[in-house]
Amino acid sequence: MIKTFSGFAIAGLMAGFLAAPAQAQTAERVERSMERGLKRATTGEPARINKAMTQAQARRACQSEMRGSGESGSSIRTKMRFCMNQKMQGN
Repeated sequence: MIKTFSGFAIAGLMAGFLAAPAQAQTAERVERSMERGLKRATTGEPARINKAMTQAQARRACQSEMRGSGESGSSIRTKMRFCMNQKMQGN
């Protein structure tokens, strides 16, 4: 009886030791998969939140608004900076 019980206990421990590396590999695989999924989700063009633009989009929009204005270069730069900040915040 005791030998049978200890035999089962040893077999269970050995199975646990053999399964532990497989579980660690599975956990690593799941973690890598999640990282890839997160990377895929965060790359590319950002989602539009309250009409917010990326920096490139805001620059293009502001340049088209400023085109043809007969102002000095420094005032245009100041207005461009303000315009871009507003458009990137969605205002």
